[in-house]
Amino acid sequence: MTFEDAAPPSKTQLKKEMQELQALGERIIALDPAVRARLPLSDEMIAAVEETGRIRSHEGRRRHMQYVGKVMRKEDREAIHAAFEAIDQEQVQRNAAFHRLEQWRDRLIDDDSALEPFIEAHPSVERQTLRQLIRNARAERQRGKPPASARKLFQLIRDTVGL
Repeated sequence: MTFEDAAPPSKTQLKKEMQELQALGERIIALDPAVRARLPLSDEMIAAVEETGRIRSHEGRRRHMQYVGKVMRKEDREAIHAAFEAIDQEQVQRNAAFHRLEQWRDRLIDDDSALEPFIEAHPSVERQTLRQLIRNARAERQRGKPPASARKLFQLIRDTVGL
């Protein structure tokens, strides 16, 4: 056993760990309450997070964030990080799904041959509305007008696909 193995953590290391805990607390506080409810937090941590919203003073908030960091020491950080990872993965999947919908919209507007494959993939789509929105989106694009019909087309595609 060396001297370094037996030595307690340095003051700098302790401060760094505390700042990381405060940063994790800030991230938890910034979450939407519905998403925050999915995190495995103790009652004390939930109370500290809810208290943060009532603090208006800058110095008071700074001191409270130190308290949040102190409470975070007792939390199961691995479980919290795992929950954040799951939330981040859901966001990535949601973004990818929206990109696919945008690609469908762009293909439908740009290419006449894209209409039939979309209708075959989604037979429940309102065909007349779909064709009308495509026609209107193309006209808006040619005239240089705002893409109101393209937005409506995206909404129709999103509703049809079920996102």
